[in-house]
Amino acid sequence: MIYKTYRPCLPLSQFIEFLWYWEEENATEAQSCILPMGSVEWVIDLHEDHLPIFDLRRQTQCGSTRGARLCGVHSQGFIIARQQKCSVLGVHFKPGGSAAFLPMPVEEVHNQIISLEDLWQDAGELRERLQWGNTSPSAPSHATITERFQILEQFLLQVMQPQHHHPAVEFALREFERFPQAPVSAVTEQIGLSPRYFNQLFRDYVGLTPKLFCRVRRFQQVLRLVEGKQQIDWLDVALACGYFDQAHLIHDFRTFADCTPTNYLAKRGALPFHVELSA
Repeated sequence: MIYKTYRPCLPLSQFIEFLWYWEEENATEAQSCILPMGSVEWVIDLHEDHLPIFDLRRQTQCGSTRGARLCGVHSQGFIIARQQKCSVLGVHFKPGGSAAFLPMPVEEVHNQIISLEDLWQDAGELRERLQWGNTSPSAPSHATITERFQILEQFLLQVMQPQHHHPAVEFALREFERFPQAPVSAVTEQIGLSPRYFNQLFRDYVGLTPKLFCRVRRFQQVLRLVEGKQQIDWLDVALACGYFDQAHLIHDFRTFADCTPTNYLAKRGALPFHVELSA
């Protein structure tokens, strides 16, 4: 297995946490549920150009996208199918960062997975360049991982919308990061905008309401805190992450992971926000 990350240059680094690359040659074919992360992801499969979309509850296919796709900000899990051979490149945006690259408000892709070609016609060409690099068509050779990061970085620079940010949203995101256990109202009251207007503004840039965004990020804090651990005092975890009690934590696990904390430990995958589904 190969997993590498790459931090892009300015100005992309204002909006993007990192680019990533994942490769496996003999993986076990299975389905995984990706838990909400509070941000948008681009995923470009270099091996398969038609990827299924699944109904979360039934775990059955209900549609498909092309190999390059956008996973909108989710407040519920979504299913991916892992193939035996995979080669995948991705963009992990910072919360609110994807607004600088989308031709619509981020709220419109809430809980959605769509083909990048639906947004940019040359996304298919991008995928081919990520596969083969800048080699001659008469003598193609696979691009290196470094070349792929550089090609994706250049595409992002081309589609980025300059000056696409809002100071009120940026302030709120910084404060939510600095004080993750503070009441949402303690931050929003400092902004000077009406709650209704600010909620809509935040949804346009981030894709979720401020309260739901903070719930998702708090849940992610739990997953990071228990990563790699087997013996866990869930009450201690709940209180450390700002939950009222263990029942409050269990409620969020059922909401975001569709399971209890104990079931999550039994089913979690290689990454903390992956849950392996039964065959």
